[in-house]
Amino acid sequence: MKKIGIIALALFIQHISAQNNRFVYQVTMKPDAENKTDIKTENAYLDISGEKSLFYSENRFKRDSTMQKAFQSGGGRGSINREQLEGFRTNISYSIEKDKSSQKILFKDRIGRDIYTYEEDRPLNWKMSSETTKIGEYKVQKATTDFAGRKWTAWFTTDLPYQDGPYKFGGLPGLIIKVEDDKGEYSFDLMKNYKIAEIPALNQFGNTVKVKRADYLKQQEKFKTDPMSFMQNSGGGGFPGPPTARGGGGGGRNQNPADMRKRMEERVKEEVKKNSNPIELQ
Repeated sequence: MKKIGIIALALFIQHISAQNNRFVYQVTMKPDAENKTDIKTENAYLDISGEKSLFYSENRFKRDSTMQKAFQSGGGRGSINREQLEGFRTNISYSIEKDKSSQKILFKDRIGRDIYTYEEDRPLNWKMSSETTKIGEYKVQKATTDFAGRKWTAWFTTDLPYQDGPYKFGGLPGLIIKVEDDKGEYSFDLMKNYKIAEIPALNQFGNTVKVKRADYLKQQEKFKTDPMSFMQNSGGGGFPGPPTARGGGGGGRNQNPADMRKRMEERVKEEVKKNSNPIELQ
């Protein structure tokens, strides 16, 4: 009986570790450098499995699901409710995948009609503090780091068996419950968590282009000055967007190309202005 009990316990632990968990973070952002009173708030998911984790926008997930259902029902793009999609606009256009075995962090973001992906090449060097407190139901410990031009303070808990966290953060002895930069311009706060059947495959739309981080930044700057050069051969629809407008394009099939170019350039300039205070400053 004792042997059977040990086997049952081992199987139970294996079952628990094999489950997929979703952690929902509230992300608070001040993306406009000229208007710090313009505060954006939305939810993002950190889905964790035994092999990897994936961080992405809740609105993107809802938008992808809405589009997927429209195409599966045979209605195609024309059957999609544009107002509904507008409600799913997001400031978190990127997704971040962390591979547990290789310890690699892969960043993916859309520029024009393609997905650009790079492997994060900067390590997170945490300074551990003995300071502890309680956030919600969790006892948490403090750690700090300098990353991408900002000073970050994180609070992690060993109550949850994951060395992970939102965005590119991770590598602490527990799950990050809260992380915020010292200017209070970006913060991630855990709201809730629950089990999920599997980590979803995000719709990619277009080609995936693997680049170095420096090349991604160059392409991003080029898009800001000449967005139409990224939209050639995209069929007139596409997903033209720097940060908040990702997936907000389309609807240009019968328009004059010169008018389309002008509209797109104006929209990109407006988005660039609204996103002049990115999460990464360096």
